[in-house]
Amino acid sequence: MYKFGLIFIFSLLTFSLSGQSLIGAWEAKVTEDGRALRNVVIISEGYQVATFYDAETGVFVSTNGGTWQLDGTSLSETVEFDTKTPERVGTTISFEIILSKEELRIKDAPLVWKRLDDGHPGALAGAWLFAGRKRNGEIQRRDTNQPRKTMKILSGTRFQWIAYNTATKEFKGTGGGKYTTENGRYTEHIEFFSKDNARVGAQLGFDYEIKEGAWHHSGLNSKGQPMYEIWENRN
Repeated sequence: MYKFGLIFIFSLLTFSLSGQSLIGAWEAKVTEDGRALRNVVIISEGYQVATFYDAETGVFVSTNGGTWQLDGTSLSETVEFDTKTPERVGTTISFEIILSKEELRIKDAPLVWKRLDDGHPGALAGAWLFAGRKRNGEIQRRDTNQPRKTMKILSGTRFQWIAYNTATKEFKGTGGGKYTTENGRYTEHIEFFSKDNARVGAQLGFDYEIKEGAWHHSGLNSKGQPMYEIWENRN
């Protein structure tokens, strides 16, 4: 199952067949050891992530993702993180997909992914890297080119953040779910959180603004503490 989820993520990138775009969010439903799991995939321009979590409890199972390239109908991904098989980090895998308007399949594989959205209506769709924060009124910047990254990928309705290190192949944590952007307000509805299952079901609201292409994000974090973050678009 996880092999298919990983392969699917590699193929989903911005490639399209018959005029259909892969940008957005997709979902497959699977069963493992009698437990129903969701496999939610978020695809932005050039980056993607696939995550398995318990459909009822939100307990996190695994995640993987990376960058991509397209050659005809062959999709290739260079893996940046993979919690099930970290040895794949830095490797490249290629394959083909079958795409219809509302479904995605991998050639000769059984899973079917249904479209959740097409990259709309959320105003923050894309891949973003954590680039700094404001403390005591001063901006502290972070080098986004270093191996240790915190990336957030959003479709039109789904979000996920992932903290990882491409040099050491370490996975630090992840969380995700649904989001909305209305009147300068960004709201997260958490469906899974790898470090603390108790946060599943929580709703967090923040003010947001795009300044010179960067996403400025402020409010109270999940612990109730003030925060001001800056994210740079990775595309």
